[in-house]
Amino acid sequence: MYKDILLAIDLNDEASWPKAVAAAVEFCRNEGGTLHVLTVVPDFGMSIVGQYFPGGYEQDIKTKVMAALKEFVKRHVPDGINVQHVVGEGSIYEVILNIAEKISADLIIVSAHRPDLKSYLLGPNAARVVRHANCSVMVVRD
Repeated sequence: MYKDILLAIDLNDEASWPKAVAAAVEFCRNEGGTLHVLTVVPDFGMSIVGQYFPGGYEQDIKTKVMAALKEFVKRHVPDGINVQHVVGEGSIYEVILNIAEKISADLIIVSAHRPDLKSYLLGPNAARVVRHANCSVMVVRD
């Protein structure tokens, strides 16, 4: 049923991914699909902030984040799961939606914090992904 599963994680927020990773691994085991593990770095290049970074910083950051993502997958995704590593750059929800389209994802798995007074049902990124995705979306509460 799900052959291409996109799992969006925040490498800097450990509390956000354990349940989401477990759900994604379970779907891949049951369905035999490919797990596309995505993390997103912000895009500072177009803003006034970008001028304060040294030349080539974007590629350096992407290289370091890709290495961290591969290490994450090595530690948390069991052998036997077909994995693709993806580092996106830009707005989190836009990158998730764009990558989902690019890989023809059947399922997107995102994590959302438990609601509080500031976020009534879902965080802004999870809510936007749910509203705009062209495939099924599973929101896992951390």
